[in-house]
Amino acid sequence: MNGTDQLLANNRAWRDRMERERPDFFRSLALQQNPRFLWIGCADSRVPANQITGLDPGQVFVHRNVANLVVHTDLNCLAVLDYAVNVLGVQDIIVCGHYACGGVTAALQPGSGRVVDHWIRHVRDIARFYRLELERLPDAAARVRRLCELNVAVQVVHVRESPVLQAAAGRSVRVHGWIYDVADGLLRDLAPEIQALRAFEPSHRL
Repeated sequence: MNGTDQLLANNRAWRDRMERERPDFFRSLALQQNPRFLWIGCADSRVPANQITGLDPGQVFVHRNVANLVVHTDLNCLAVLDYAVNVLGVQDIIVCGHYACGGVTAALQPGSGRVVDHWIRHVRDIARFYRLELERLPDAAARVRRLCELNVAVQVVHVRESPVLQAAAGRSVRVHGWIYDVADGLLRDLAPEIQALRAFEPSHRL
């Protein structure tokens, strides 16, 4: 059995198990999509939103890209944000980065001329903005770790300042910044760090 055949077999086994354990699960899932959460995360294969949060299919609306960026020219991400807020009525938006992020790590290294370099230029801009803070850290690993956190914080700002969220100001939509540690499987809320960052000051917006 090749790799993709195994995936199909896994799917059938999962479906059969769900049918036994929760006979109405797929029937109710097919009737509507009603998630409470929007997850904006990294495309990294080690950070599956549903699995690490213990949520079933249908409970979280997901957008993922390299380095969990929210860019004002990325119509894909903005369309997801618009649909989540204005159609699905999500109550919480979670921007989730992770330590050991390849995109963030690459942003601290010279470019290689690949297409992805154009994308992570957004992270390089953040690294430049917080250069003095990053340079005070003891080594490259600590700088990557801190830049992962800073990147989440700035993307939270981008979500909050997006036209979609500005238009939804009268509704209760909360935006959270989290980071996941692939080394221990735990999520951490970055709220204290985010509140302290200069990215929140209008004169220092990225």
